[in-house]
Amino acid sequence: MYRFFSPRSLHPTLVSASNDSLFVYRSFMRLWVARLFGTAAAQMLMVAVGWQMYDLTGSAWDLGLVGLLQFLPALALVLVTGHVVDRLQRARIVASCLAVQVVVALVLFSGSQGGWMGRELLLGISVVLGAVRAFQMPAQQALTPALVPAEVLPRALAFSSAGMQGAIIAGPALGGLIYAVGAGATYAVCAVLFGCSALLCLTIRYAHAPSIEPATWRTLLAGVHYVWHHKVVLGAVSLDLFAVLLGGATALLPMFAKDVLHVGPWGLGLLRAAPAVGALAMSIVLTRWPVRRRTGHRLLGAVAFYGLTMLVFGLSTSFWLSMAALALSGAADMVSVVIRQTLVQLETPDAMRGRVSAVNSVFIGASNQLGEFESGATAALMGPVASVLLGGVGTLLVAGLWLRWFPALAQRDELVAPKSGAGP
Repeated sequence: MYRFFSPRSLHPTLVSASNDSLFVYRSFMRLWVARLFGTAAAQMLMVAVGWQMYDLTGSAWDLGLVGLLQFLPALALVLVTGHVVDRLQRARIVASCLAVQVVVALVLFSGSQGGWMGRELLLGISVVLGAVRAFQMPAQQALTPALVPAEVLPRALAFSSAGMQGAIIAGPALGGLIYAVGAGATYAVCAVLFGCSALLCLTIRYAHAPSIEPATWRTLLAGVHYVWHHKVVLGAVSLDLFAVLLGGATALLPMFAKDVLHVGPWGLGLLRAAPAVGALAMSIVLTRWPVRRRTGHRLLGAVAFYGLTMLVFGLSTSFWLSMAALALSGAADMVSVVIRQTLVQLETPDAMRGRVSAVNSVFIGASNQLGEFESGATAALMGPVASVLLGGVGTLLVAGLWLRWFPALAQRDELVAPKSGAGP
């Protein structure tokens, strides 16, 4: 992986690694490793929390509450988090959020070992995690463009995504394996990983120019205003929202595994991992060969292809064909993610990135959480197959409508505009 992203590839003009370029490279790699540890720990934590909640209550409703209670704080705090991220040092915000998650993991460890773990504690912890990640996600998103030059941001984001997808694949598997020893053991490992991640973030340095605007309703709403009036940004984030909202099938995988494909829990695990495997493979490809031209058409094409893979998955009665369709959906989604994140970051001034990233984080959370609700609701009415097919058709329709409604996005050629100037 390192050969795809090195000091030489960080900037095309670097023939020999200068002290400044090595400093930038090391800061970026520290962030990358910190996110790797933090993401793996978060995945392990949620596997343990979900399993423990179901073990305690046996209620699918309580499992849904765990996800919902993590989304609601992000929605409630969107105006505050963006303003804070633009005013304070972003690496320290991420480190503080990770430190709080160390405390959360230790509380869960104590509750599991002491026998006082309960439903109310797990739901309360979910609210805390949602509030913490409401600050962490926009800070992380806005930090990467401050560490690398604008012209290599697509490569940097693809490299970051490769690590995150690896953590998303390995984290749940490792969490489930350690949980066999005991819930407390899982939470202890999570605390160690969160702690290492926080310490790494404290070592990150970059040129920080804090916003000096006073906290007023105008500055708090500036991120929403900016996204609404910049059609390339609005088109990119809303495209992802509606594509995942309509086309996501994650919540229905247990039904497909049991009732359609007739496989056991092992098959469900493979189905859940398949999109991440496809996304990981595509992120490695994009690290080596980043998207440079015909950006708008590639973005809309990736979303349309994602819709087609959902149609294939919905119609399939073969386990391996379903696996392949899900892997291809993950690959298409990764193309969309890298292009969208790059466009949003490069089209946004650095002083606004925190507030815009906060709005973007709400869009991402809404698409994932509300998408699961939409899938479950339609599946209850018409069955899982019809639900996925309807979502696939809806995703294709969204790609066609965005081609017409957002011509500036559809006609975007270069991903990194010549006069972008977003790099340090």
